[in-house]
Amino acid sequence: MHVRYRVELEEGERQQLVALVAGGRRGVRTVKRAQILLAAAAGCADDVIADTLHVGTSTVYRTKRRFVEDSLAQALAEAPRPGGPRKLAAGEEALLIATACSAPPAGRATWTLALLAEAMVSLTAHPQISRQTIARRLEENDLKPWQRKMWCVPAIDAQYVARMEDVLDLYTTPPAADTAVVCVDETPRQLIEEVRPPTPPAPGRSARQDYEYRRNGTANVFVAVDAHRPLRYTKVTDRRTSRDFAEWARDLVDGPYAAYARIQIVLDNLSTHTAAAFYERFPAAEARRILRRLDFHYVPKHASWLNMVEIEIGILVKQCLDRRIPDRGTMAREVETWTHARNQAEAAITWMFGIEQARTKLGRLYPKLAPVSQDVAA
Repeated sequence: MHVRYRVELEEGERQQLVALVAGGRRGVRTVKRAQILLAAAAGCADDVIADTLHVGTSTVYRTKRRFVEDSLAQALAEAPRPGGPRKLAAGEEALLIATACSAPPAGRATWTLALLAEAMVSLTAHPQISRQTIARRLEENDLKPWQRKMWCVPAIDAQYVARMEDVLDLYTTPPAADTAVVCVDETPRQLIEEVRPPTPPAPGRSARQDYEYRRNGTANVFVAVDAHRPLRYTKVTDRRTSRDFAEWARDLVDGPYAAYARIQIVLDNLSTHTAAAFYERFPAAEARRILRRLDFHYVPKHASWLNMVEIEIGILVKQCLDRRIPDRGTMAREVETWTHARNQAEAAITWMFGIEQARTKLGRLYPKLAPVSQDVAA
């Protein structure tokens, strides 16, 4: 039969436990043990404490026993765990981390658990080390040497800042009555046809879709979003060449923006997004007519987040395109329906990041100005 340990805290011990729980800098189990002692000192029963803190009654019992029989420090500390000693000492674990972060052996693209185990056997006095031991130590240090992620790191230079502030100024400054600010981009999509009809959901059963499918080529979706009005425009094409881009831009100029004298168009640095595209697709006079209405504003390289249309494309993919669509005709109808419904709802993007915020949050990344000489200053 268990002894019923009674927890009585001195004022200093109570303040220490309250500070530990409120601080949030200790391990989860340590905070749990502090909460157990505080609750026990308040007179709560063991089963109530266990249910409230989502721990076992045995944990409550052991924590109270160690406090009464030993000390507060012992009650908060991790009790010795059963099993053999830790395989790799601190120095050996540091050697493992250094090895995993170094270049892999010749002829190997990445480190594996087996390779790291062999390396540690050769570097330490251990006759053998299991892959499970290596895996546990890597997991404890949040290290995955076989994993790589592609990452675009922009060069924050004067050109980056100039393009960023140019685009942010367009977003945060109301345009003239005869001027529109339009963000454009495109998203390529695969055309996927079902081989077997999917099974619709039913009570107690999820919808079922066969893993096999038939690929019917690709399509492209051009998207334009007005930066100052709750409007967007879309067009589905077979490809996304420079000629397709030029036709899409002409559709905007002569269609929804025919009444505007100037269109400030925000776009990324894709090779098809150039003035030359219009001369490739149209006679020179027509190309010049269109370009007279357009002002191109390019976002910095590796900074697509500055193009407002990226938000709209993400919503389009999630709400409409994240499924199997078999052909371009179906995709065009679905995208048109989505676009019409979103315009009818007057869905808008509220852009909250302006030049002042950029200078505050990204100021340390701005190019450092060279000191102005006295002659120039004079």
